[in-house]
Amino acid sequence: MDVRVTGGGPAEPFLSARDLLATEYDLKRPVVVEVRADPDERTMASHYDDRHELVVSRRAATSAMARELALHEFAHMARYEEAHPSHRQSTDEALFLALAGRSVERRKLSHCYQIANHMKDIYADDITLDIGPTGKLVGFMESSLAGALADSPPSAPGGWERRTDAADPDITAVNAAFALALLERHDAIDPGHRLYDLADAAAADAPDVPLKRFKRHFRSLGPDPGESEYRKTLVDVTREYTVGRERAAD
Repeated sequence: MDVRVTGGGPAEPFLSARDLLATEYDLKRPVVVEVRADPDERTMASHYDDRHELVVSRRAATSAMARELALHEFAHMARYEEAHPSHRQSTDEALFLALAGRSVERRKLSHCYQIANHMKDIYADDITLDIGPTGKLVGFMESSLAGALADSPPSAPGGWERRTDAADPDITAVNAAFALALLERHDAIDPGHRLYDLADAAAADAPDVPLKRFKRHFRSLGPDPGESEYRKTLVDVTREYTVGRERAAD
């Protein structure tokens, strides 16, 4: 597995992640990592016939989670190379099937893309949690969910205005469901962990989002679905988030 780091960033986290991945998996195509001072996204992966490319911010590349982040992205590349449906299925196609004939506000639509990304992440992290330590990831998910809850605007008479996706209670509840599902899927969290209390708080802030059902959706994803099976699952989850919430509102 060939990994080349450019942009003047630290190579060690990426080489260490490469060595860890190589204990169980391999990438046929070389990986070019570009560390940028301020990319548009924290990480951005692209796949080509002759290589994978990974753009990473300098801040992420020098963080305490750098190796884990690199391993996560390499796992996505492994899923892409094996043509796993989660990484080859067109998200646009699935969302079109799920939402055909319905008007969906932009906020909800962006959440649907995030839900699709969570499903991809489940399959990538089936690799990372199988071969790597889980302690840092549990702590990262706990702090991320706590930060999102703290960032949510307080309830007020007459309603409130959402400021960012991170502060949106609806997607925060879905994110909590994803975190619990992933960690439970790999027996990486104890029943009394604080993350469960945080998830309960997220669910209370988003009464129209069935956190337990979303957790079950994510946790029960089969390890090797066929293309049509995966597309149907993605369509069903999307409808659960949009149509199901509309019915609850009615």
